[in-house]
Amino acid sequence: MTPATPDTAAPRGFIVRSLDVVERIGNRLPDPAVLFLLLMLLVWAVSWALSGVSFEAIDPRSGSPIVVNNLLSGASFTAFMSQMVPTFVSFPPLGVVLVAMLGLGVAEHTGFISAGLRSALAVTPKVLLTPAVIFVGIFSHIAVDAGYVLVIPLGGVIFYAAGRHPLAGIAAAFAGVSGGFSATVLPSSLDPLLSGLSQAAAQLTDPTVMVSPLNNYYFTTSSTALIVLVGWFLTDRVIEPRLRRVAVDGDRAQMPTLDPLTAAESRGLLMAVLAMVITAVLFALSMLPETSAWRAPAADVPEGGNSLLVGTAPLMRSIVPLIFIFFLVPGVVYGVAAGTVKTHRDVVQGMAKAMSGMGYYIVMAFFCAQFIYAFGQSNLGALLAIEGATGLRALGLPIELTLVGMIVLTACVNLLIGSASAKWALIGAIMVPMLMELGVSPDLTQAAYRVGDSSSNIITPLMPYFPLIVVFCQRYVKSSGIGTLIALMLPYTITLLVVWTAYLLGYWALGIPLGVGATYEYVPGG
Repeated sequence: MTPATPDTAAPRGFIVRSLDVVERIGNRLPDPAVLFLLLMLLVWAVSWALSGVSFEAIDPRSGSPIVVNNLLSGASFTAFMSQMVPTFVSFPPLGVVLVAMLGLGVAEHTGFISAGLRSALAVTPKVLLTPAVIFVGIFSHIAVDAGYVLVIPLGGVIFYAAGRHPLAGIAAAFAGVSGGFSATVLPSSLDPLLSGLSQAAAQLTDPTVMVSPLNNYYFTTSSTALIVLVGWFLTDRVIEPRLRRVAVDGDRAQMPTLDPLTAAESRGLLMAVLAMVITAVLFALSMLPETSAWRAPAADVPEGGNSLLVGTAPLMRSIVPLIFIFFLVPGVVYGVAAGTVKTHRDVVQGMAKAMSGMGYYIVMAFFCAQFIYAFGQSNLGALLAIEGATGLRALGLPIELTLVGMIVLTACVNLLIGSASAKWALIGAIMVPMLMELGVSPDLTQAAYRVGDSSSNIITPLMPYFPLIVVFCQRYVKSSGIGTLIALMLPYTITLLVVWTAYLLGYWALGIPLGVGATYEYVPGG
């Protein structure tokens, strides 16, 4: 079965026409690698122009007025040059993507992924395919960034194998992994990170304030259902109908089909699943003891936290190598049992094949890493975040409108600063104390921030994994570019901003607990 061919007679409503315009404009931009280079040159020029300007906004990180650093000064330029290689090789997504793709490459080359998907799709109701992909994307948050390199490409593969447009599958998976970043099923390392910053900001006003690491857990968990429903509706009713006009012109020889499994494939799949189960059980047994080496030291575990899930735990730092092993083992076992692996050279060939497909991404990653480094060093993003938060405070809006304004501000700043913790360190240091003065708890302010931060993740080219998603799209539609992906994801961003904001305000109006030890109101000394 293959996806629908272009339907030139399909009705083109206002939404479709608007998204087409966004896509055309976005795809007329230079190649992403060149675009990042041009943006870096622009940052250099703006940093030079603003380096002599005195700003009144206070940088919460230093307590002093914020300063824009001139990247064209001798010291800054030579520092940039000396850090060029370390900046590239330490670019967070680079190692994550390449190491994970080694294992995935073997599993794909031997046929394990294709056989597994064909088997799963044979028993999965087609109507539940979209929500299942979105939910798995949300669930992947417990593995930090693994969803970007694992769930999103599989979303495209699953939809294509089911006879649906693969870009719709990528969009649905991306919406779950990144658009639903603040929805959760289990606590993640982001919870204590944000709550720690909230507590530090709150203690600027009241040193007695304590913020629970799970202060938003009930809200973010219940948001999972909201993200799945919104994503399901948009994918099936807006995104996929628009894609009927988009031809799939990738290499069809490398794309999965729904052909029935042969006897050899069935035998290989059975042995591979058995190998996965045995590996998972042995790994789980190694984590169970309180003295397990996978756990973080007790001193690093916040109250109510899990020693396996805190950021310093060896388990959390080993997610990508574990993905490599959990796909390598069944991939090899499947290949041996199904006859697609004859010698160890077949395994190495699978890894090499996966790396050969990453060449374009590596080029983009190089320029993206240099731009993000330069932008961070310039302090321009911090300036915009602080000035925006200060301006919002100066408006003196009602509490509800202030929270909505903060959500919108966060979504806009997110287009320039990818790190959730970095944004909250800047915005939270202003908004948390300000709203405490109005009787709003740090817990509610943090929840509002998470809504805005999560909603616009999927439309910012400066998100480190964004170029990778473009590469995934190009596997199926060769003309895919930045505009293609932004046009795909823009309906999710706009809808999530509106619906999720309304959901938070309704949650507040009903007085439903936000999380463990959380409140809505701040009472001094209370």
